[in-house]
Amino acid sequence: MTTERLLLRPWRRADVAAFAALNSDPQVMAHFPAMLSETESAAAVARIDTHIERHGFGLWVVEARKVAPFVGVVGLTMPGFVIPFTACDPCVEIGWRLAPPYWNRGYATEAARAAVKFGFDVLGLDEIVSFTNPDNWRSRRVMERLGMIHTVGEDFDHPCLPPGHPLRRHVLYRLRAGAHGVRPERSDDRPANDGADSSSGGGMTSSSAK
Repeated sequence: MTTERLLLRPWRRADVAAFAALNSDPQVMAHFPAMLSETESAAAVARIDTHIERHGFGLWVVEARKVAPFVGVVGLTMPGFVIPFTACDPCVEIGWRLAPPYWNRGYATEAARAAVKFGFDVLGLDEIVSFTNPDNWRSRRVMERLGMIHTVGEDFDHPCLPPGHPLRRHVLYRLRAGAHGVRPERSDDRPANDGADSSSGGGMTSSSAK
Protein backbone atom coordinates (compact mmCIF):
# COMPACT_ATOMS: atom_id res chain seq x y z
CA MET A 1 0.00 0.00 0.00
CA THR A 2 1.16 3.49 -0.73
CA THR A 3 0.29 6.93 0.61
CA GLU A 4 1.56 10.37 -0.28
CA ARG A 5 4.84 9.80 1.55
CA LEU A 6 4.88 6.20 2.72
CA LEU A 7 5.01 2.60 1.58
CA LEU A 8 3.41 -0.13 3.71
CA ARG A 9 5.21 -3.23 2.49
CA PRO A 10 6.02 -6.86 3.33
CA TRP A 11 8.90 -7.72 5.62
CA ARG A 12 12.46 -8.22 4.39
CA ARG A 13 15.31 -9.99 6.16
CA ALA A 14 17.06 -6.67 6.85
CA ASP A 15 14.00 -5.38 8.73
CA VAL A 16 14.50 -7.77 11.66
CA ALA A 17 17.47 -5.83 13.06
CA ALA A 18 15.65 -2.53 12.73
CA PHE A 19 12.60 -4.01 14.46
CA ALA A 20 14.80 -5.29 17.29
CA ALA A 21 16.28 -1.83 17.75
CA LEU A 22 12.77 -0.38 17.86
CA ASN A 23 11.69 -2.86 20.54
CA SER A 24 14.73 -2.14 22.72
CA ASP A 25 14.14 1.62 22.78
CA PRO A 26 12.85 2.79 26.20
CA GLN A 27 10.87 5.64 24.63
CA VAL A 28 9.10 3.37 22.18
CA MET A 29 8.30 0.73 24.78
CA ALA A 30 7.27 3.11 27.57
CA HIS A 31 3.66 1.83 27.48
CA PHE A 32 4.53 -1.85 27.19
CA PRO A 33 5.32 -4.22 30.03
CA ALA A 34 8.91 -4.75 28.89
CA MET A 35 11.38 -4.16 26.10
CA LEU A 36 12.17 -7.08 23.80
CA SER A 37 15.49 -8.82 23.22
CA GLU A 38 16.79 -9.51 19.72
CA THR A 39 15.61 -13.10 20.03
CA GLU A 40 12.14 -12.03 21.15
CA SER A 41 11.89 -9.51 18.30
CA ALA A 42 12.90 -12.16 15.75
CA ALA A 43 10.24 -14.48 17.15
CA ALA A 44 7.70 -11.65 16.90
CA VAL A 45 8.56 -11.17 13.22
CA ALA A 46 7.99 -14.88 12.64
CA ARG A 47 4.57 -14.61 14.27
CA ILE A 48 3.76 -11.56 12.16
CA ASP A 49 4.70 -13.44 8.98
CA THR A 50 2.51 -16.38 10.02
CA HIS A 51 -0.41 -14.04 10.74
CA ILE A 52 -0.10 -12.42 7.29
CA GLU A 53 0.10 -15.81 5.56
CA ARG A 54 -2.94 -17.09 7.45
CA HIS A 55 -5.20 -14.04 7.31
CA GLY A 56 -3.97 -11.93 4.40
CA PHE A 57 -3.16 -8.95 6.61
CA GLY A 58 -0.98 -8.05 9.55
CA LEU A 59 1.66 -5.58 10.62
CA TRP A 60 3.45 -4.08 7.64
CA VAL A 61 6.80 -2.35 7.56
CA VAL A 62 6.47 1.40 7.01
CA GLU A 63 9.01 2.86 4.63
CA ALA A 64 9.26 6.64 4.16
CA ARG A 65 10.16 7.20 0.55
CA LYS A 66 13.41 9.16 0.11
CA VAL A 67 13.77 9.29 3.90
CA ALA A 68 14.32 5.82 5.41
CA PRO A 69 13.64 2.18 4.46
CA PHE A 70 12.27 1.39 7.95
CA VAL A 71 10.53 3.94 10.18
CA GLY A 72 8.40 1.43 12.08
CA VAL A 73 5.40 -0.86 11.69
CA VAL A 74 1.68 -0.23 11.20
CA GLY A 75 -1.12 -2.63 10.48
CA LEU A 76 -4.02 -4.82 11.45
CA THR A 77 -3.84 -7.78 13.80
CA MET A 78 -6.13 -10.18 15.63
CA PRO A 79 -5.62 -10.05 19.40
CA GLY A 80 -5.15 -13.34 21.17
CA PHE A 81 -7.93 -12.66 23.65
CA VAL A 82 -11.57 -11.55 23.66
CA ILE A 83 -12.01 -7.79 23.90
CA PRO A 84 -15.09 -6.73 25.92
CA PHE A 85 -17.83 -4.57 24.43
CA THR A 86 -16.94 -5.27 20.79
CA ALA A 87 -19.32 -6.34 18.05
CA CYS A 88 -16.91 -8.70 16.33
CA ASP A 89 -15.35 -12.00 17.29
CA PRO A 90 -12.55 -12.28 16.54
CA CYS A 91 -11.80 -8.57 16.50
CA VAL A 92 -9.25 -6.81 14.36
CA GLU A 93 -7.14 -4.11 15.96
CA ILE A 94 -5.05 -1.42 14.34
CA GLY A 95 -1.66 -0.69 15.82
CA TRP A 96 1.56 1.19 15.14
CA ARG A 97 5.07 1.43 16.50
CA LEU A 98 7.46 4.03 15.08
CA ALA A 99 11.07 4.89 15.86
CA PRO A 100 11.57 8.22 17.70
CA PRO A 101 13.50 9.95 14.87
CA TYR A 102 10.30 9.72 12.82
CA TRP A 103 7.84 10.98 15.43
CA ASN A 104 6.18 14.37 14.98
CA ARG A 105 5.89 13.98 11.20
CA GLY A 106 2.35 12.59 10.93
CA TYR A 107 3.59 9.21 9.70
CA ALA A 108 1.59 7.18 12.20
CA THR A 109 -1.69 8.82 11.21
CA GLU A 110 -0.95 8.67 7.48
CA ALA A 111 -0.04 4.98 7.55
CA ALA A 112 -2.91 4.09 9.86
CA ARG A 113 -5.42 5.77 7.55
CA ALA A 114 -4.23 3.50 4.74
CA ALA A 115 -4.57 0.44 6.98
CA VAL A 116 -8.10 1.46 8.01
CA LYS A 117 -9.12 1.88 4.38
CA PHE A 118 -7.69 -1.55 3.55
CA GLY A 119 -9.56 -3.11 6.46
CA PHE A 120 -12.93 -1.75 5.44
CA ASP A 121 -12.66 -1.59 1.65
CA VAL A 122 -10.63 -4.75 0.94
CA LEU A 123 -11.20 -7.04 3.92
CA GLY A 124 -14.82 -5.99 4.42
CA LEU A 125 -14.45 -5.66 8.18
CA ASP A 126 -17.43 -4.52 10.24
CA GLU A 127 -15.32 -2.91 12.93
CA ILE A 128 -11.72 -2.01 13.75
CA VAL A 129 -10.61 -1.48 17.33
CA SER A 130 -7.60 -0.08 19.10
CA PHE A 131 -6.64 -0.01 22.76
CA THR A 132 -3.86 1.26 24.96
CA ASN A 133 -2.91 2.40 28.44
CA PRO A 134 -4.87 5.57 29.40
CA ASP A 135 -1.64 7.59 29.70
CA ASN A 136 -0.52 6.81 26.14
CA TRP A 137 -1.78 10.09 24.71
CA ARG A 138 0.39 9.89 21.60
CA SER A 139 -1.45 6.80 20.41
CA ARG A 140 -4.82 8.03 21.66
CA ARG A 141 -4.53 11.16 19.55
CA VAL A 142 -3.79 9.08 16.48
CA MET A 143 -6.90 6.99 17.22
CA GLU A 144 -8.97 10.15 17.48
CA ARG A 145 -7.62 11.46 14.17
CA LEU A 146 -8.77 8.21 12.58
CA GLY A 147 -12.29 8.95 13.79
CA MET A 148 -12.25 6.21 16.42
CA ILE A 149 -14.60 6.59 19.38
CA HIS A 150 -13.75 6.05 23.04
CA THR A 151 -16.55 5.32 25.51
CA VAL A 152 -15.46 5.55 29.15
CA GLY A 153 -17.71 2.66 30.18
CA GLU A 154 -15.85 0.33 27.81
CA ASP A 155 -12.43 0.64 29.47
CA PHE A 156 -11.15 -2.78 30.53
CA ASP A 157 -8.36 -4.62 32.36
CA HIS A 158 -5.96 -6.35 29.99
CA PRO A 159 -6.35 -10.08 30.66
CA CYS A 160 -2.70 -10.83 29.89
CA LEU A 161 -1.42 -8.52 32.62
CA PRO A 162 -1.72 -9.44 36.31
CA PRO A 163 -3.90 -7.57 38.82
CA GLY A 164 -2.10 -4.56 40.19
CA HIS A 165 0.13 -4.12 37.12
CA PRO A 166 0.40 -0.36 36.36
CA LEU A 167 -0.37 -0.93 32.67
CA ARG A 168 -3.29 -3.33 33.14
CA ARG A 169 -6.07 -0.76 32.64
CA HIS A 170 -6.80 -0.06 28.97
CA VAL A 171 -8.98 2.33 27.05
CA LEU A 172 -10.87 0.94 24.05
CA TYR A 173 -11.46 2.85 20.81
CA ARG A 174 -13.76 1.55 18.09
CA LEU A 175 -14.48 2.41 14.47
CA ARG A 176 -17.46 0.94 12.64
CA ALA A 177 -17.66 0.36 8.88
CA GLY A 178 -19.69 3.04 7.17
CA ALA A 179 -19.22 5.39 10.08
CA HIS A 180 -15.54 5.93 9.89
CA GLY A 181 -15.35 9.67 9.92
CA VAL A 182 -11.64 9.89 9.40
CA ARG A 183 -10.69 13.48 10.02
CA PRO A 184 -9.32 15.16 6.89
CA GLU A 185 -5.60 15.74 7.13
CA ARG A 186 -4.62 19.38 7.51
CA SER A 187 -1.27 21.09 7.50
CA ASP A 188 -1.64 21.78 11.22
CA ASP A 189 -2.75 18.23 12.08
CA ARG A 190 0.70 17.01 13.08
CA PRO A 191 1.32 18.10 16.67
CA ALA A 192 4.47 17.13 18.52
CA ASN A 193 2.77 14.10 20.05
CA ASP A 194 1.92 12.31 16.82
CA GLY A 195 3.50 9.08 15.74
CA ALA A 196 4.82 7.27 18.75
CA ASP A 197 4.47 3.73 19.87
CA SER A 198 1.23 2.15 20.67
CA SER A 199 -0.44 -0.16 22.76
CA SER A 200 -2.43 -1.40 19.64
CA GLY A 201 -0.78 1.67 18.72
CA GLY A 202 -2.74 1.26 20.22
CA GLY A 203 -2.48 -2.45 21.85
CA MET A 204 -0.44 -4.06 19.05
CA THR A 205 -0.94 -6.14 21.25
CA SER A 206 0.44 -4.62 24.36
CA SER A 207 -0.07 -7.99 25.97
CA SER A 208 2.80 -9.48 24.07
CA ALA A 209 5.16 -7.37 25.84
CA LYS A 210 2.46 -4.95 21.01
